[in-house]
Amino acid sequence: MRFESWGCGEEPYHCHLKRMGRYHNMVNFSGPFSEPSQTGRYFYAPKPFEKSFGAEAEGDEIEDKPDSLFSINSFAPERHKAVRAAGGKTMRVFPRQPKPERSGMEVNMAVFTGAGVAIVTPFHEDGSVNYEKFAEHIEAQIAGGTDAVIVCGTTGESSTLTHEEHLEVIRYCVEKTAGRIPVIAGTGSNCTETAVYLSREAEKAGVDGVLLVTPYYNKATQKGLYEHFRIIAEAIHIPVILYNIPGRTGGVNILPETVVKLCREVPNIVGVKDATGNISQVAKLMSLAGGDVDVYSGNDDQVVPLLSLGAKGVISVLSNVAPRQTHDMCAKFFEGDVEGSRKIQLDAIPLIDALFSEVNPIPVKKAMNLMGMEAGPLRRPLTEMEEEHAAQLEKTMKEFGIL
Repeated sequence: MRFESWGCGEEPYHCHLKRMGRYHNMVNFSGPFSEPSQTGRYFYAPKPFEKSFGAEAEGDEIEDKPDSLFSINSFAPERHKAVRAAGGKTMRVFPRQPKPERSGMEVNMAVFTGAGVAIVTPFHEDGSVNYEKFAEHIEAQIAGGTDAVIVCGTTGESSTLTHEEHLEVIRYCVEKTAGRIPVIAGTGSNCTETAVYLSREAEKAGVDGVLLVTPYYNKATQKGLYEHFRIIAEAIHIPVILYNIPGRTGGVNILPETVVKLCREVPNIVGVKDATGNISQVAKLMSLAGGDVDVYSGNDDQVVPLLSLGAKGVISVLSNVAPRQTHDMCAKFFEGDVEGSRKIQLDAIPLIDALFSEVNPIPVKKAMNLMGMEAGPLRRPLTEMEEEHAAQLEKTMKEFGIL
Protein backbone atom coordinates (compact mmCIF):
# COMPACT_ATOMS: atom_id res chain seq x y z
CA MET A 1 0.00 0.00 0.00
CA ARG A 2 1.47 3.36 -0.98
CA PHE A 3 1.02 6.60 0.90
CA GLU A 4 2.53 9.97 0.15
CA SER A 5 3.05 12.59 2.82
CA TRP A 6 2.04 16.09 1.77
CA GLY A 7 2.33 18.26 4.81
CA CYS A 8 3.36 18.35 8.41
CA GLY A 9 2.60 20.45 11.42
CA GLU A 10 4.29 20.59 14.81
CA GLU A 11 4.84 17.56 17.03
CA PRO A 12 3.54 14.90 17.05
CA TYR A 13 4.02 15.45 13.33
CA HIS A 14 0.43 15.50 12.10
CA CYS A 15 0.58 14.62 8.43
CA HIS A 16 -1.88 14.65 5.57
CA LEU A 17 -1.64 11.54 3.43
CA LYS A 18 -2.97 10.66 0.02
CA ARG A 19 -3.87 7.14 -0.90
CA MET A 20 -5.55 5.89 -4.05
CA GLY A 21 -6.37 9.43 -5.10
CA ARG A 22 -8.09 10.37 -1.83
CA TYR A 23 -6.88 12.52 1.06
CA HIS A 24 -7.27 11.12 4.55
CA ASN A 25 -8.04 13.51 7.37
CA MET A 26 -5.05 13.03 9.60
CA VAL A 27 -2.36 10.54 10.44
CA ASN A 28 -0.20 10.84 13.53
CA PHE A 29 3.32 9.52 13.32
CA SER A 30 5.16 9.19 16.62
CA GLY A 31 8.88 8.49 17.09
CA PRO A 32 11.54 7.58 16.90
CA PHE A 33 12.10 10.47 14.51
CA SER A 34 15.46 12.05 13.96
CA GLU A 35 16.01 15.79 13.92
CA PRO A 36 15.22 17.53 10.61
CA SER A 37 17.87 17.28 7.94
CA GLN A 38 19.84 20.36 6.93
CA THR A 39 17.14 21.33 4.48
CA GLY A 40 14.53 21.20 7.23
CA ARG A 41 12.30 19.17 4.93
CA TYR A 42 12.74 15.62 6.14
CA PHE A 43 12.33 13.62 9.27
CA TYR A 44 13.79 10.15 9.24
CA ALA A 45 12.38 7.17 11.09
CA PRO A 46 15.07 4.50 10.98
CA LYS A 47 13.06 2.04 13.07
CA PRO A 48 9.47 0.80 12.88
CA PHE A 49 7.12 3.43 14.25
CA GLU A 50 3.62 3.68 15.63
CA LYS A 51 0.72 4.71 13.44
CA SER A 52 -2.66 6.07 14.49
CA PHE A 53 -5.25 7.07 11.95
CA GLY A 54 -7.98 9.67 11.74
CA ALA A 55 -11.58 8.61 11.31
CA GLU A 56 -11.59 8.63 7.51
CA ALA A 57 -8.55 6.38 7.36
CA GLU A 58 -9.69 4.03 10.13
CA GLY A 59 -9.28 0.42 9.13
CA ASP A 60 -6.67 1.16 6.47
CA GLU A 61 -3.30 -0.44 6.76
CA ILE A 62 0.24 0.44 5.84
CA GLU A 63 2.67 -2.25 4.84
CA ASP A 64 5.33 -2.22 7.54
CA LYS A 65 8.14 -3.26 5.21
CA PRO A 66 11.49 -1.69 4.33
CA ASP A 67 10.30 -0.85 0.85
CA SER A 68 7.13 0.89 1.99
CA LEU A 69 7.28 4.35 0.50
CA PHE A 70 6.42 7.39 2.59
CA SER A 71 7.84 9.84 0.08
CA ILE A 72 8.12 9.25 -3.65
CA ASN A 73 9.87 12.61 -3.89
CA SER A 74 13.20 13.51 -2.36
CA PHE A 75 15.31 16.52 -1.57
CA ALA A 76 18.08 14.17 -0.42
CA PRO A 77 17.81 11.09 -2.65
CA GLU A 78 20.96 9.32 -1.48
CA ARG A 79 20.14 9.67 2.18
CA HIS A 80 16.55 8.74 1.45
CA LYS A 81 17.65 5.52 -0.27
CA ALA A 82 20.18 4.71 2.44
CA VAL A 83 17.57 4.94 5.18
CA ARG A 84 15.21 2.69 3.23
CA ALA A 85 17.98 0.19 2.51
CA ALA A 86 18.67 -0.03 6.24
CA GLY A 87 15.06 -1.03 6.86
CA GLY A 88 13.74 2.39 7.80
CA LYS A 89 11.18 4.84 6.51
CA THR A 90 11.45 8.40 5.30
CA MET A 91 8.77 11.01 5.36
CA ARG A 92 8.58 14.23 3.37
CA VAL A 93 7.87 17.37 5.41
CA PHE A 94 6.62 20.60 3.86
CA PRO A 95 7.37 23.43 6.34
CA ARG A 96 4.88 25.86 4.84
CA GLN A 97 1.77 27.63 6.06
CA PRO A 98 -1.44 25.58 5.87
CA LYS A 99 -4.14 26.58 3.42
CA PRO A 100 -7.81 27.04 4.26
CA GLU A 101 -9.89 23.90 4.43
CA ARG A 102 -11.11 22.46 1.15
CA SER A 103 -14.15 20.26 1.42
CA GLY A 104 -13.38 19.62 5.08
CA MET A 105 -9.74 18.67 4.47
CA GLU A 106 -6.82 20.91 5.28
CA VAL A 107 -4.37 20.62 2.39
CA ASN A 108 -0.85 22.04 2.57
CA MET A 109 0.81 21.83 -0.83
CA ALA A 110 2.17 25.30 -1.58
CA VAL A 111 5.28 24.77 -3.66
CA PHE A 112 7.22 27.96 -2.92
CA THR A 113 6.88 31.58 -1.89
CA GLY A 114 8.97 34.36 -3.41
CA ALA A 115 11.02 34.50 -6.60
CA GLY A 116 11.30 31.42 -8.78
CA VAL A 117 13.61 31.62 -11.79
CA ALA A 118 12.36 30.43 -15.18
CA ILE A 119 15.83 29.18 -15.90
CA VAL A 120 17.39 29.10 -19.37
CA THR A 121 18.79 25.95 -20.95
CA PRO A 122 22.35 26.76 -22.09
CA PHE A 123 23.58 25.21 -25.35
CA HIS A 124 26.95 24.55 -26.92
CA GLU A 125 27.58 26.04 -30.35
CA ASP A 126 26.58 22.71 -31.90
CA GLY A 127 23.17 22.97 -30.21
CA SER A 128 23.71 20.30 -27.55
CA VAL A 129 22.87 21.05 -23.92
CA ASN A 130 25.77 22.60 -22.02
CA TYR A 131 25.39 20.89 -18.65
CA GLU A 132 28.55 22.41 -17.21
CA LYS A 133 27.17 25.93 -17.68
CA PHE A 134 23.73 24.80 -16.56
CA ALA A 135 25.24 23.74 -13.24
CA GLU A 136 26.92 27.14 -12.92
CA HIS A 137 23.64 28.92 -13.60
CA ILE A 138 21.89 26.86 -10.91
CA GLU A 139 24.61 27.70 -8.39
CA ALA A 140 24.41 31.40 -9.28
CA GLN A 141 20.66 31.38 -8.71
CA ILE A 142 20.93 29.71 -5.32
CA ALA A 143 23.72 32.08 -4.29
CA GLY A 144 21.52 34.99 -5.39
CA GLY A 145 18.70 34.00 -3.08
CA THR A 146 16.32 32.53 -5.65
CA ASP A 147 13.50 30.65 -3.94
CA ALA A 148 12.79 28.00 -6.60
CA VAL A 149 13.97 26.81 -10.01
CA ILE A 150 11.46 26.32 -12.82
CA VAL A 151 13.15 24.11 -15.40
CA CYS A 152 12.13 23.33 -18.99
CA GLY A 153 9.63 26.12 -19.32
CA THR A 154 9.29 28.65 -22.12
CA THR A 155 12.54 30.35 -21.12
CA GLY A 156 14.25 26.95 -21.08
CA GLU A 157 13.31 26.38 -24.75
CA SER A 158 11.42 23.22 -23.87
CA SER A 159 9.55 23.31 -27.18
CA THR A 160 12.78 22.54 -29.06
CA LEU A 161 14.05 19.86 -26.67
CA THR A 162 13.45 16.21 -27.51
CA HIS A 163 11.59 14.25 -24.85
CA GLU A 164 14.86 12.58 -23.90
CA GLU A 165 16.65 15.92 -23.55
CA HIS A 166 13.70 17.41 -21.70
CA LEU A 167 13.75 14.70 -19.05
CA GLU A 168 17.54 14.63 -18.78
CA VAL A 169 17.63 18.39 -18.17
CA ILE A 170 15.01 17.93 -15.41
CA ARG A 171 16.98 15.09 -13.81
CA TYR A 172 20.20 17.09 -13.95
CA CYS A 173 18.53 20.12 -12.37
CA VAL A 174 17.16 18.03 -9.50
CA GLU A 175 20.57 16.44 -8.96
CA LYS A 176 22.47 19.74 -8.93
CA THR A 177 19.92 21.61 -6.87
CA ALA A 178 20.18 18.80 -4.31
CA GLY A 179 17.23 19.87 -2.22
CA ARG A 180 18.46 23.36 -1.43
CA ILE A 181 15.46 24.98 -3.14
CA PRO A 182 12.39 23.45 -4.81
CA VAL A 183 12.47 22.41 -8.47
CA ILE A 184 9.33 22.76 -10.59
CA ALA A 185 9.40 21.14 -14.03
CA GLY A 186 7.55 22.35 -17.09
CA THR A 187 5.77 19.23 -18.36
CA GLY A 188 2.83 20.67 -20.25
CA SER A 189 1.77 19.71 -23.75
CA ASN A 190 -1.19 20.15 -26.08
CA CYS A 191 -1.50 16.35 -25.95
CA THR A 192 -2.86 15.20 -22.60
CA GLU A 193 -1.15 11.79 -22.82
CA THR A 194 2.22 13.40 -23.55
CA ALA A 195 1.81 15.72 -20.57
CA VAL A 196 0.95 12.73 -18.36
CA TYR A 197 4.10 10.93 -19.54
CA LEU A 198 6.39 13.91 -18.96
CA SER A 199 4.81 14.65 -15.59
CA ARG A 200 5.19 11.08 -14.36
CA GLU A 201 8.82 10.98 -15.45
CA ALA A 202 9.49 14.34 -13.79
CA GLU A 203 7.96 13.01 -10.59
CA LYS A 204 10.25 9.99 -10.74
CA ALA A 205 13.19 12.37 -11.16
CA GLY A 206 12.32 13.98 -7.82
CA VAL A 207 10.84 17.36 -8.74
CA ASP A 208 8.74 19.21 -6.19
CA GLY A 209 5.98 20.13 -8.60
CA VAL A 210 5.09 20.55 -12.25
CA LEU A 211 4.04 23.54 -14.33
CA LEU A 212 1.36 22.77 -16.92
CA VAL A 213 0.77 25.19 -19.77
CA THR A 214 -2.64 25.42 -21.42
CA PRO A 215 -3.00 23.37 -24.61
CA TYR A 216 -1.85 25.32 -27.66
CA TYR A 217 -2.75 25.03 -31.36
CA ASN A 218 -5.60 22.54 -30.89
CA LYS A 219 -6.88 24.73 -27.99
CA ALA A 220 -9.76 23.62 -25.75
CA THR A 221 -13.01 24.79 -24.19
CA GLN A 222 -13.16 25.47 -20.45
CA LYS A 223 -14.54 21.93 -20.04
CA GLY A 224 -11.64 20.58 -22.06
CA LEU A 225 -9.13 22.54 -20.00
CA TYR A 226 -10.65 21.18 -16.79
CA GLU A 227 -10.44 17.59 -18.03
CA HIS A 228 -6.92 18.05 -19.42
CA PHE A 229 -5.50 19.35 -16.15
CA ARG A 230 -7.50 16.95 -13.98
CA ILE A 231 -6.28 13.89 -15.86
CA ILE A 232 -2.64 14.97 -15.63
CA ALA A 233 -2.87 15.90 -11.94
CA GLU A 234 -4.52 12.61 -11.02
CA ALA A 235 -1.72 10.71 -12.75
CA ILE A 236 0.89 12.10 -10.35
CA HIS A 237 1.26 12.73 -6.64
CA ILE A 238 3.03 16.07 -6.50
CA PRO A 239 1.74 19.66 -6.67
CA VAL A 240 0.61 21.14 -9.97
CA ILE A 241 0.78 24.80 -10.97
CA LEU A 242 -1.29 25.77 -13.99
CA TYR A 243 0.27 28.11 -16.54
CA ASN A 244 -2.08 30.63 -18.12
CA ILE A 245 -0.39 32.47 -21.00
CA PRO A 246 -2.92 33.24 -23.75
CA GLY A 247 -0.33 35.10 -25.84
CA ARG A 248 1.50 31.84 -26.52
CA THR A 249 -1.48 29.49 -26.76
CA GLY A 250 -3.63 31.06 -29.44
CA GLY A 251 -5.69 33.03 -26.96
CA VAL A 252 -6.61 30.06 -24.75
CA ASN A 253 -7.41 31.58 -21.37
CA ILE A 254 -8.17 29.61 -18.21
CA LEU A 255 -11.01 31.63 -16.75
CA PRO A 256 -10.93 32.42 -13.02
CA GLU A 257 -13.91 30.15 -12.38
CA THR A 258 -12.10 27.22 -14.01
CA VAL A 259 -8.90 27.82 -12.03
CA VAL A 260 -10.84 27.91 -8.75
CA LYS A 261 -12.82 24.79 -9.65
CA LEU A 262 -9.62 22.88 -10.44
CA CYS A 263 -7.85 23.97 -7.25
CA ARG A 264 -10.85 23.07 -5.10
CA GLU A 265 -11.74 19.77 -6.72
CA VAL A 266 -8.33 18.33 -7.58
CA PRO A 267 -6.28 18.27 -4.36
CA ASN A 268 -2.79 18.51 -5.86
CA ILE A 269 -3.62 21.38 -8.24
CA VAL A 270 -2.49 24.24 -6.03
CA GLY A 271 -2.20 27.37 -8.11
CA VAL A 272 -1.56 29.21 -11.34
CA LYS A 273 1.21 31.15 -13.01
CA ASP A 274 -0.68 34.07 -14.50
CA ALA A 275 0.91 35.62 -17.57
CA THR A 276 -2.28 37.10 -18.98
CA GLY A 277 -1.16 40.64 -18.15
CA ASN A 278 -4.76 41.24 -17.08
CA ILE A 279 -4.68 42.50 -13.51
CA SER A 280 -8.47 42.76 -13.45
CA GLN A 281 -8.70 39.05 -14.20
CA VAL A 282 -6.22 38.29 -11.40
CA ALA A 283 -8.24 40.42 -9.00
CA LYS A 284 -11.39 38.49 -9.90
CA LEU A 285 -9.54 35.20 -9.47
CA MET A 286 -8.29 36.16 -6.00
CA SER A 287 -11.78 37.34 -5.05
CA LEU A 288 -13.35 34.03 -6.09
CA ALA A 289 -10.56 31.84 -4.70
CA GLY A 290 -10.84 32.79 -1.05
CA GLY A 291 -7.28 31.63 -0.42
CA ASP A 292 -7.64 28.34 -2.31
CA VAL A 293 -5.35 29.32 -5.23
CA ASP A 294 -1.64 30.13 -5.06
CA VAL A 295 -1.02 32.78 -7.72
CA TYR A 296 2.40 33.53 -9.19
CA SER A 297 3.04 36.45 -11.50
CA GLY A 298 4.19 35.36 -14.93
CA ASN A 299 5.17 38.91 -15.87
CA ASP A 300 8.22 40.57 -14.36
CA ASP A 301 6.68 44.03 -14.74
CA GLN A 302 3.66 43.08 -12.61
CA VAL A 303 5.23 41.39 -9.59
CA VAL A 304 4.37 43.99 -6.95
CA PRO A 305 0.84 44.63 -8.28
CA LEU A 306 0.06 40.90 -8.04
CA LEU A 307 1.69 40.58 -4.62
CA SER A 308 -0.64 43.36 -3.46
CA LEU A 309 -3.58 41.18 -4.52
CA GLY A 310 -2.23 38.23 -2.53
CA ALA A 311 0.05 36.44 -4.97
CA LYS A 312 2.72 34.08 -3.59
CA GLY A 313 5.51 35.38 -5.81
CA VAL A 314 6.81 35.36 -9.36
CA ILE A 315 8.12 32.89 -11.91
CA SER A 316 10.70 35.19 -13.39
CA VAL A 317 12.79 35.70 -16.51
CA LEU A 318 14.47 38.71 -14.93
CA SER A 319 15.91 36.49 -12.21
CA ASN A 320 18.27 34.88 -14.74
CA VAL A 321 20.31 38.10 -14.76
CA ALA A 322 19.20 39.73 -11.49
CA PRO A 323 18.41 36.99 -8.97
CA ARG A 324 19.12 39.01 -5.83
CA GLN A 325 17.00 41.97 -6.94
CA THR A 326 14.10 39.72 -7.94
CA HIS A 327 14.25 37.83 -4.65
CA ASP A 328 14.46 41.07 -2.67
CA MET A 329 11.50 42.54 -4.54
CA CYS A 330 9.35 39.74 -3.13
CA ALA A 331 11.06 39.44 0.25
CA LYS A 332 10.73 43.15 1.03
CA PHE A 333 7.04 43.07 0.19
CA PHE A 334 6.42 40.11 2.49
CA GLU A 335 8.44 41.80 5.24
CA GLY A 336 6.21 44.87 5.01
CA ASP A 337 8.71 47.08 3.18
CA VAL A 338 6.31 47.85 0.35
CA GLU A 339 8.17 51.01 -0.61
CA GLY A 340 11.46 49.09 -0.95
CA SER A 341 9.74 46.41 -3.00
CA ARG A 342 8.07 48.97 -5.22
CA LYS A 343 11.37 50.77 -5.82
CA ILE A 344 13.03 47.60 -7.10
CA GLN A 345 10.03 46.95 -9.35
CA LEU A 346 10.06 50.43 -10.86
CA ASP A 347 13.84 50.61 -11.20
CA ALA A 348 13.74 47.32 -13.13
CA ILE A 349 11.07 48.37 -15.64
CA PRO A 350 13.47 49.61 -18.38
CA LEU A 351 15.48 46.39 -18.11
CA ILE A 352 12.33 44.26 -18.13
CA ASP A 353 11.11 46.08 -21.23
CA ALA A 354 14.42 45.33 -22.95
CA LEU A 355 14.27 41.68 -21.88
CA PHE A 356 10.94 41.41 -23.70
CA SER A 357 11.74 43.61 -26.71
CA GLU A 358 11.91 40.38 -28.70
CA VAL A 359 10.36 37.02 -28.01
CA ASN A 360 11.61 35.34 -24.82
CA PRO A 361 14.25 33.89 -24.36
CA ILE A 362 16.13 35.72 -27.15
CA PRO A 363 16.92 38.83 -25.06
CA VAL A 364 17.66 37.07 -21.77
CA LYS A 365 20.16 34.73 -23.42
CA LYS A 366 21.79 37.75 -25.03
CA ALA A 367 21.94 39.45 -21.63
CA MET A 368 23.51 36.40 -20.01
CA ASN A 369 26.10 36.17 -22.77
CA LEU A 370 26.92 39.86 -22.29
CA MET A 371 27.49 39.10 -18.61
CA GLY A 372 29.89 36.28 -19.48
CA MET A 373 27.51 33.56 -18.30
CA GLU A 374 27.76 31.67 -21.58
CA ALA A 375 24.11 30.76 -22.12
CA GLY A 376 25.07 29.92 -25.69
CA PRO A 377 23.01 30.11 -28.86
CA LEU A 378 19.29 29.63 -29.43
CA ARG A 379 17.66 26.72 -31.16
CA ARG A 380 15.77 27.45 -34.35
CA PRO A 381 13.35 28.91 -35.16
CA LEU A 382 14.63 31.47 -32.62
CA THR A 383 17.38 33.73 -33.97
CA GLU A 384 19.91 36.09 -32.43
CA MET A 385 18.76 39.49 -31.19
CA GLU A 386 18.57 42.41 -33.57
CA GLU A 387 21.47 44.86 -33.15
CA GLU A 388 19.24 47.81 -32.28
CA HIS A 389 17.47 45.87 -29.53
CA ALA A 390 20.76 44.39 -28.29
CA ALA A 391 22.26 47.85 -27.91
CA GLN A 392 19.25 49.03 -25.89
CA LEU A 393 19.43 45.90 -23.73
CA GLU A 394 23.10 46.49 -22.98
CA LYS A 395 22.36 50.12 -22.07
CA THR A 396 19.59 49.20 -19.62
CA MET A 397 21.75 46.46 -18.05
CA LYS A 398 24.44 49.03 -17.31
CA GLU A 399 21.90 51.47 -15.89
CA PHE A 400 20.49 48.73 -13.64
CA GLY A 401 23.99 47.92 -12.41
CA ILE A 402 24.38 44.34 -13.61
CA LEU A 403 26.86 45.02 -16.41
